[in-house]
Amino acid sequence: MATVKVNEVAHVEREYGVDDDRDVKHTLDNFNENDAVGYSEYREGLNIEISHRENRRVRWKIDLIILPIFLVTQTLQFLDKTALNYANLFGYQKALGLHGQQFNYLSAMVYAGYFFGQYPCGWLIGRFPAQKVLGISCLLWGATVLILTQCRTFGSALAVRFIMGIFEAAVTPGLTLMTGFWYTRQEIPLRQCIWYSALGWGGIIGSYISMGISKLPEDLTPERWELIFFILGGATCLWAFVIYFVLPDTPSNARFFNERERLIAVKRVAGNETGIKNKAFNTKQAIQAFADPKALLLFASVFAAAIPNGVVNSFSTIIIKDLGFSTTKTTQLKSVGDAIQIIALVVGGAITLNVPNSRLLTATAANIICTVAAACTAYLPRSNTWGRLVSFWLVNTQSVGFTISLVTVSSNMAGFTHRSMASAMIFTAYCWGNFTGPFVVKASEAPTYPTATAGLLAGYSVKLGCHLLLLAYMFFTNRHRERTYGPADKEMSNEAGMQDKTEFENKDFRYVLLGAKFADIFHCAVPNMGGEVSGCALGP
Repeated sequence: MATVKVNEVAHVEREYGVDDDRDVKHTLDNFNENDAVGYSEYREGLNIEISHRENRRVRWKIDLIILPIFLVTQTLQFLDKTALNYANLFGYQKALGLHGQQFNYLSAMVYAGYFFGQYPCGWLIGRFPAQKVLGISCLLWGATVLILTQCRTFGSALAVRFIMGIFEAAVTPGLTLMTGFWYTRQEIPLRQCIWYSALGWGGIIGSYISMGISKLPEDLTPERWELIFFILGGATCLWAFVIYFVLPDTPSNARFFNERERLIAVKRVAGNETGIKNKAFNTKQAIQAFADPKALLLFASVFAAAIPNGVVNSFSTIIIKDLGFSTTKTTQLKSVGDAIQIIALVVGGAITLNVPNSRLLTATAANIICTVAAACTAYLPRSNTWGRLVSFWLVNTQSVGFTISLVTVSSNMAGFTHRSMASAMIFTAYCWGNFTGPFVVKASEAPTYPTATAGLLAGYSVKLGCHLLLLAYMFFTNRHRERTYGPADKEMSNEAGMQDKTEFENKDFRYVLLGAKFADIFHCAVPNMGGEVSGCALGP
């Protein structure tokens, strides 16, 4: 078995630029420094010595400023995307005269727009300052949420939801790429889990907004479902200005750093061996992304998991309500599942930081939990209301596996075009899986929804298998490179990353499968000459 894997790895590396006798130094010749963001700061900071205190101070500034912006942005995006879930509690379908599968199409259409928007948005984030792209996108999608209050026909609402998806497409893929701009490979999983816990926070906020609105009179003007869109759309438009004027593009131009702190921040992420950002589009890297085994496995796993995700995001309130609970009780019970999602993401991120060999194993454990939970939701007797409800809550642990998939992009893929195209592939799968998800929920099957619950089980089972294959691929690739090339030259690998070389072109690149040591919760190692920094927890 191992021999087969090693042979497959060798074939991939010969195909994409790493031969047994090829030195990475020979690949660092065709390079434009002006396109590589942060390269001049990286070269300037090669010989500086960084103390523990300086490193912690820089990381703490990033955690205080960048991480909250990421978290709030992702929360608003999730709330706006799933606003139909809450509006549906207050007569949205009746107000628009929806029938048959029309509500399902409205739920799914945002992902069609997401698909068409993500490739141009990925190019824009690479070519222009990321915060400007995100800020303008945020303002425009917030405006579309407000426009939904004026839509009184299926066709008009469908068109607005499609346009909203186009503008939202810059957010999650963009934040995934930007996480790698700011954090070391060891720090990325926990931070990515923290800002992706926005799905849970968004669910809780949405539930309690709905609960408050449910106390208002039914004959209120504007209608109660309109208030959902007014509140969320208005908040999103205001937040767009925070993104535009406060969020920096990369560490090399962050205004909250002094000159030395900029050098430290760039040196920290240079140790990722993946570079920061390159303004030039590299056609060769784009082609490599579509043949990268990691990207293909992630595509399959994300598509499989996104189908049940579409069910949970768009129909969770309906499914819980059909268990026999009132509207107010439904919103309260849904928030429990959202809280479980937050806890699972933070705990999962902390485990990857502190336990060796734990990234994909943590994702696998979460996948097993959500697979078993989906099976219980599907096959427990209908009379077992609380057993089915608790199982449905535990399905939310699936977010851990998806977040680890995003971590693979930000910490285990080098070359900015390669990384951004792989991210676009993953979110293509995410879009079409979520687009498909609502259609496995059939109103005629209420209240048991056997097709939907079977879809949960099938999707999470495929996701589990793909993550195990991904773990095996990266493990055998690392072993093959150690046997073929010997120990990695860390400084040369950092240089290759900053010069926008992919992992296929860099024989010294090694995939990160390890977590940091438990002792690193409170302490961080001093970066070496190559810029490598050990895992660091939140805080100074």
